[in-house]
Amino acid sequence: MKYCSQCGAQITVRVPEGDNLPRYVCASCDTVHYRNPRMVVGCIPDWQGRILLCRRAIEPRRGLWTLPAGYLENGETTIEGAIRETREEANARVEVADLYTMINLPHIDQVYLLFRAQLLDERFSPGDESLETGLFSEPDIPWDELAFPTVEFTLRHYFRDLKQGHFRLRVTDITPPYKMK
Repeated sequence: MKYCSQCGAQITVRVPEGDNLPRYVCASCDTVHYRNPRMVVGCIPDWQGRILLCRRAIEPRRGLWTLPAGYLENGETTIEGAIRETREEANARVEVADLYTMINLPHIDQVYLLFRAQLLDERFSPGDESLETGLFSEPDIPWDELAFPTVEFTLRHYFRDLKQGHFRLRVTDITPPYKMK
């Protein structure tokens, strides 16, 4: 950030009075511009024990597989965002069940919220951000081609819980170096 969105003056980085962390502060009007973590929302779309994955058509991690997910937009709920991302990336319709994983990635200022969801039908296809889409059972998951450790964490726990017939909320932090398997 270089310029204040309130008055257009130059921004400096300093600890504002009454705070304890460096913030972007306007040198002219003293407006504090907070940078907060970005929320990534998505679904674990299930169809009879198989999960819908998307092969990424965009960077980062182009060509690798992921769950349909992306940044939460202003003005939408986390569930609305998860449904939207699933529709945008896989042209799929889902009914969201419950929050399944909340994963903190403090090193890149992100928080992932992934919801269990049921596909409403088998009609899906790649959206603009996907090269291809497909349904995968556990042995068919392209484990070595998953785009993000958040996806691996979520899927490994999901299939364990599926076998046990009980899903619980999973909350974790993922920081480098990644060692999931």
